[in-house]
Amino acid sequence: MPNNIPCNAYTDAPEQHPNLILGSLQLLFWLFFRPAAWRNHLQRIDPILATDTSLTSFISQGGRWRNSALWRLIIQGYLILPILANLLLGLVLWVLGDPITYIAVRVATGVAMGVVLDVILDVEFGVAIGVVFGVVFGVALDVVFGVALGMVFGIVFGVALGVTLDVAAGVAVFVAAYVAVGLGININSWRPIISFPFLRVWNFLLYRLEKIRNAQSPCLFRYHSAFWDEWQRLHLPGLDKHLLFVIEHNPVEGKAALEYLSTSPQRWAAQAVQIELDARNLQACTDVKTIRQFHRSLEIGELQSPVNPILSIFSCISEDVDAALNQNSTYNQRLLLRDVADKLNGHLQEFTRSSDKYTVRFRPIVSSWRDVITNYIEELVKATELRQEIDSPYITGVPLTLEQAIFTGRTDIGTRIEQLLLDRRRPPLLLYGQRRMGKTSLLNNIGKLLPNSIIPMFVDLQGAPSSANDYTGFLYNLARGMTTSAKTQSALTLPKITRETLADDPFTRFDEWLDQVEQVLEQNTALLMLDEFESLDAAISKKRFDEEDVLGMLRHLIQHRPRFKMLLAGSHTIKEYQRWASYLINVQVVHISYLKEEEARQLIEHPVKDFTLRYEPDAVERVLQLTRCHPFLVQLLCGEIIVLKNEQYPSIRRLASLADVEAAVPEALRSGGFFFADIQNNQVDTNGREVLRLIAAQGEGGIASKQTLSQQFPDVWERTIPLLLQRELIEEVADGYRFQVDLIRRWFVE
Repeated sequence: MPNNIPCNAYTDAPEQHPNLILGSLQLLFWLFFRPAAWRNHLQRIDPILATDTSLTSFISQGGRWRNSALWRLIIQGYLILPILANLLLGLVLWVLGDPITYIAVRVATGVAMGVVLDVILDVEFGVAIGVVFGVVFGVALDVVFGVALGMVFGIVFGVALGVTLDVAAGVAVFVAAYVAVGLGININSWRPIISFPFLRVWNFLLYRLEKIRNAQSPCLFRYHSAFWDEWQRLHLPGLDKHLLFVIEHNPVEGKAALEYLSTSPQRWAAQAVQIELDARNLQACTDVKTIRQFHRSLEIGELQSPVNPILSIFSCISEDVDAALNQNSTYNQRLLLRDVADKLNGHLQEFTRSSDKYTVRFRPIVSSWRDVITNYIEELVKATELRQEIDSPYITGVPLTLEQAIFTGRTDIGTRIEQLLLDRRRPPLLLYGQRRMGKTSLLNNIGKLLPNSIIPMFVDLQGAPSSANDYTGFLYNLARGMTTSAKTQSALTLPKITRETLADDPFTRFDEWLDQVEQVLEQNTALLMLDEFESLDAAISKKRFDEEDVLGMLRHLIQHRPRFKMLLAGSHTIKEYQRWASYLINVQVVHISYLKEEEARQLIEHPVKDFTLRYEPDAVERVLQLTRCHPFLVQLLCGEIIVLKNEQYPSIRRLASLADVEAAVPEALRSGGFFFADIQNNQVDTNGREVLRLIAAQGEGGIASKQTLSQQFPDVWERTIPLLLQRELIEEVADGYRFQVDLIRRWFVE
């Protein structure tokens, strides 16, 4: 075969090998096992030759001839197996060092004798019987004449008998073949079993030779029977080890082989190797930096693997570590990393109790990750003590979770929500407040404010639910958020639901799942909290979901499921979204705004236990004046004060003065730019921005009179001023308007 034939070693027939034995095997299996591959390669060699009518007709006829179960039985049973056996014997002799010419003679002789032997034996047997019969018959008639006549008769009769027996045997074979075909038994049913011992020897020898060659290109793995015997359903022993060895020493060919085997009858080997590769990748994560990056490289679901749930655990841990290391302060890093270490301890206990072979393989990795994270926490503690730094517990930019002890106040809102939940009319609730007022933080921590009989189920509609492509994805992510929140805030495990369950009839299956949830609730009440409901409205506006389907489902849930209460949260009122108002009747608004002064003081002076920074009284008052107890702005400014103090000498580091507060303001405006820019660009229009700049120019506490505003902006009274009041950016005082929060005013001045 020409050397320049293009070939994919793991999806097509193997390329030519200089060795006589391997070349013969290649030709043999191309012709009788994979004729389609032979025709494809013929076309690559010479398109003109491939279009030759007689030749292509011969190949085509050969293909149909091969597909006859009867002929395949005869040819492969009487010809292929003897040839295969002799070739395997020749391979063994070659490995033992015999010359190629000697082996070729032995193989040719063995094949020829094996094919001819049957006819010769039949003829000899017939002749022998004829001679014996002739002698006996001749003695009975005449000793001399009878013997001679009997000899002649015996030879003729023997030849005839031998041929007859041979024909009879052939007929029997034909009949047996047709009976087997009629019963559904063909060559591909029993050939894998008969050839299995030979293939095992062949594959073992390949593996031994591969190790000697260290998997150099081209790998001998391409000659493994898994790539040319597509009818072999039995697991080929050692295939996974051979594949893993090739991947380790020749990644390019190894990855190609892995991809091919993942869709072949030997996919078990690809799965086993992929599991081992995942385990090794996890073992390679020996510090927090590699652990935090692991979830970005992990792809779950390419192969349906029994370890996918285990890999999901490691992926979630990696995401949690990444979120912890993104915290600005070492205090919050330690806080979140301790929670991660606790989760790993829980998983380690579960893995220890399990005898599953996969958990046994991954248990040491869980232990290793826990030790890495615990050691890193200790390093953070030592570094903080060494530098005598003040730990900052303040968190800006992301909502507060249950694990973050800095959540303060809001008991009045918790009481108001509890009262409305007891209303027999079961009205839906709207938690309304401006951005960064702490709506999501409240929902994450609302379980601390409500009785145990109320089970919070928080779902962020800004995430996966509103981004789903269909109702199956929407309802699945809705159920997943409910399940996670119930487990986190109330330690209640809800029934499982899968995408597959929802696929055929999403809303009906989801309604049936709610029936199961109500059974789990028993006498408790579920509070379904849908945060950022505006995101779902945007998805409806883009025609991704139908208004009647989604909002109708929510209305049905409110009206017909007394165990469920609904709370929407957003920075807009229902009146601003008319479509919601028509479905959600009698909505009760719970307004969330600035902290109370005592709550803000606690957030400044005692945000967490053992807080080491102290404030002078006038410094605390100045923080309150600048922020007006806005929860986000209090944390923003106090966080910058701690950054400033950590840059000072240790002798004055632990006490914040009025000068420190003023010095931290410019940096707070810079680092909180995303908050102020959102107000300027997304919450007000062009007229609103001009009005705010005019009021800001009046100075701290300054008032812009209505007369001045009317003179410069005569068209702002119908829409602009009411919107600025609703956004809680300005307030009406005396005969004019002023900013509610001075830090926001300073942004518009600058």
